[in-house]
Amino acid sequence: MRQFLNSLFVLSEDAYLTLDGENVVVSRGKAEVGRVPLHTLESILCFSYAGASPALMGKCGRMGIDLSFYTPRGRFLARTVGEERGNVLLRQTQYAVAASEALSCSYARSFILGKVYNARWVLERATRDHPQRVPVDELKQTSAQLAAALPLVEGCEDLEQLRGLEGEAAQRYFDRFNALILQQNDAFVFTCRSRRPPLDNVNALLSFAYSLLASDCAAALEGAGLDPYVGFLHRTRPGRRSLALDLMEELRTVLADRFVLSCINQKVLNAKHFEKQENGAVLLTEEGRRAFLNAWQQKKREVITHPFLKEKLCWGLVPYVQALLLARTLRGDLEVYPPFFWK
Repeated sequence: MRQFLNSLFVLSEDAYLTLDGENVVVSRGKAEVGRVPLHTLESILCFSYAGASPALMGKCGRMGIDLSFYTPRGRFLARTVGEERGNVLLRQTQYAVAASEALSCSYARSFILGKVYNARWVLERATRDHPQRVPVDELKQTSAQLAAALPLVEGCEDLEQLRGLEGEAAQRYFDRFNALILQQNDAFVFTCRSRRPPLDNVNALLSFAYSLLASDCAAALEGAGLDPYVGFLHRTRPGRRSLALDLMEELRTVLADRFVLSCINQKVLNAKHFEKQENGAVLLTEEGRRAFLNAWQQKKREVITHPFLKEKLCWGLVPYVQALLLARTLRGDLEVYPPFFWK
C-alpha cells in the first residue's frame, strides 16, 4: 500500500478494501494493514483480485473519488462511476486540447523532451558502465547531438516540425543501438527498426515490449479518467490508443529498450526462443513469450526514485503516476506536464 499524489495504490494481490466511517481500510486475510481518510484521497488504484466492498464503492462514487480496479499485472478492469462524474470535465478538457494543434503541441513537447532526454542518458549510462566494451566516442557524439536537440524540441510550436525532430533524434539513437548489445552478437544484430512485421530477433523483442508498455499506459490513463484513444502528438485514429502512445514515448528507451537489452545481455532469451514466418516476420515462441513476460513482471517490481515526486516506487507504477500527473496538468493543478526524466 503506497500513497502518491493524493492517490492510494493497493498492490497486494489478496488485499480487500472496505469502508469504516470516513476511512478506507485495507485488509489481508483478517488483519488490517492500513487505513486512510477518504477526504485526503482523489483516487484509489487497486491491483488486487479480492477487490472492494460495495459500501466503499458507493462512498467513493458519492465523494467523486476514482476507484479503479486492475489485475495484479496492471490490466485495467473497471472503475466506479457515481451519480456525478468529475471525469466529464477532465475529458472535455482533454478533447479541447486535442482539437487545438497549438495546445496539443504544448503537451507533445513534454512527451518528446522526455523521450530525447532519456535516450541520451541510455547512451551515457552505457559509456559509464561498459567503457571497455562500447564505442565510447561514437556514443558520446550521438549523446551530444541528442543534447543539442533538446532546446529545439523545447522551443518547437508546430506538431509536424516536432514529429520531424523526434524522428531525427530516434534515428540517431537507433543508429547506435547495436553497440549496446554486448552478448549473443550472432543471434542478436540490430541494423534498423522494423515494424509490422519485425524482421529480426531484436525488433521482435522491441515490438513486444512496446505493446506491453502501451497496454500499461492505456490502463493507467483509463484509471486516471482520461480517454486513451484521444492523443496530442499521435492524432486520433479509429482503434488506435493515441494518448497511450503519447504517454509511452518518454518511457520507451528507459523502460522498454533497456529491458530488451538486459534480456539479451543477461541471456534471458536466446536464438531458440524465436521463429521465422514465411513472410519474413520474426516472432517469439511460446517458451520465449513466457520467459519475456516473467522477466517483464520482475522488471516492473524494481524500485526507483521518481524524478519529479522524489519518492521511491516500482517501475510498474511509473505509467500510472505519469497518467495522474497528466490529469492534474489538464485540470490546471500543474502549469506544465512534468515528463519522466531518468538519469
